[in-house]
Amino acid sequence: MSGGRTATVRWVPAAGLDDLWEGDLLEVAAGGERVLLAHLPGGELRAYQARCPHQEFSLADGDLDGTVLTCAAHLWEFDLHTGEGVNPPGCALYRFPVRRDGDRVEVGIPEDGVRHHHRCRE
Repeated sequence: MSGGRTATVRWVPAAGLDDLWEGDLLEVAAGGERVLLAHLPGGELRAYQARCPHQEFSLADGDLDGTVLTCAAHLWEFDLHTGEGVNPPGCALYRFPVRRDGDRVEVGIPEDGVRHHHRCRE
């Protein structure tokens, strides 16, 4: 899995399920972080840092085709099942834990802060 999950997270409300239909992307502020929520086919929820590793453009402006997100700025692609780069393959998005709590979506923000942002191999 991508990103640097830590053992202790605090769960913070991020959105209502009515705000995030299947196939949608939504950028939210959660626990001091900009988070991209994705509602993938089959009802899976994913949460990543909301900026592209290339030049920090908002991923919420991108195009979601199935589980592949294409950044609108320079067409970098990421598989939102894993956060791993499709093109280029050496990059990955930082992934946050995410869960449903009734009709709310909550994101797990590391208690000790986000230590690792997205990563790209040189």
